Amino acid sequence: MLAVLALLLAACTGAPTAADPEVTVTGGPGGSPTVTYLTPLTVDSTYRETVWPGTGAALVEGGPVLIDFWLENATDASLVKESYTTSPTPRLLTEEDLGTDLYETLRGQQVGARLLQVAPGGQGADYPTVTVLDVLPTRAVGEPVAPDPALPAVTVAADGSSTLTPTGTPPPADLVVQPLVRGTGPQVAPGDVITVQYSGFAWESGELFDASWARGLPVSFLLSDVQAWAEGLVDQPAGSQVMLVVPPSYPLGVTDAEDLAGQTVVFVIDILATGNAAEAAR
Repeated sequence: MLAVLALLLAACTGAPTAADPEVTVTGGPGGSPTVTYLTPLTVDSTYRETVWPGTGAALVEGGPVLIDFWLENATDASLVKESYTTSPTPRLLTEEDLGTDLYETLRGQQVGARLLQVAPGGQGADYPTVTVLDVLPTRAVGEPVAPDPALPAVTVAADGSSTLTPTGTPPPADLVVQPLVRGTGPQVAPGDVITVQYSGFAWESGELFDASWARGLPVSFLLSDVQAWAEGLVDQPAGSQVMLVVPPSYPLGVTDAEDLAGQTVVFVIDILATGNAAEAAR
């Protein structure tokens, strides 16, 4: 998805132009923007503007960045591509991964920012583009929930990854759902496409067997593809961190750890975004 975006945005680089292209962006956080301007819009070099600043964590050079985007052909204001009705796009904050233009727009920003970029036609597009970018969290953000002492203790590192301290007790026989951080975003619905960061551990040893954190980027997939997650994450709000204790009667789904067959496993899941799969398929 972002390959198209990066190509279309890789027009010109450098500082914002002095000439304001008079593009107005309206709409609130969490929803797609409305962009208003006179067409055809002509610009000579890339213009960048912070519609509103972020108040969350600063983006880290080389670290993960998660964005929603709205990209229009500024010749006639037609929509080229957007992610608000599908799923956000994860990338690393590097010039190599993002392309120069998009990298320059995002670097130095904070989570929660909404950004405007107006670029002339260039590589990947023979027309000027107007793009709105929302910078989303790459880890759970919400109110901590008191942990259940009967469950393994979770320790979260500065980069958002987690470790697990086992209880030394027999595992529960049934699926256990334990929120650790309660977010305030949209609730996960059955059949949604969810975007997450997660870690998976063996109940008995606390050994890590799988983690999206190790690969550097959040992942998106259809919730119904993973049975335990489909049962345990429904109605949880985006922004939450949830522990799932999964007995061996459930297929693991998101991992290929065949040596865990017959064992209870524990997932610690940061729910970053959720969206309707039917909308994503359009």
